[in-house]
Amino acid sequence: MRPVLLVPGIFNSGPGHWQTLWEERLPGVHRVQQRDWEHPVCGEWVDTLDAAIAKAGEPVLVAHSLGCLVVAHWAAQSDRVVHGMLLVAVPDPTGRSFPREAIGFAAVPSWLRERHVTVVSSSDDPYSSAAFVNRCVALWGAEHVQLGAVGHINAESGLGAWPQGWAMVETWRE
Repeated sequence: MRPVLLVPGIFNSGPGHWQTLWEERLPGVHRVQQRDWEHPVCGEWVDTLDAAIAKAGEPVLVAHSLGCLVVAHWAAQSDRVVHGMLLVAVPDPTGRSFPREAIGFAAVPSWLRERHVTVVSSSDDPYSSAAFVNRCVALWGAEHVQLGAVGHINAESGLGAWPQGWAMVETWRE
């Protein structure tokens, strides 16, 4: 079974977040640990992700929020193979709510290499917009799953262990 690498956003994913619950409860699920969760620098976070992918082999990446932009920047510059990417709650780096502490994420890249990508969004995400998400879906050649009004798809969204999300990941693990 393929390993799953979780790529959290700024401040990491705390207790009650579906990423944390997956890591605690499911075998083969590991978090990419960043040096500084409060002051993310794109290049540094991308390098850390690349090292984790190299160690894991051909993992499935599951990113949340700023982690999605880390994965996008990684994918634009890496030839390493991942089996799939689930990008949840992609934030708009030009939006008013984007954290000022995050450095180097503003240019949202596309990539030429074909990859299995699913973007999951919410209709009322305070860190994004439908127009931005649709642009990312087009840039990345991704499938798009819209969950309705569930906020930032985090612990406050009331999803618990988010079994629907895990079901998407499971299809890539076999």
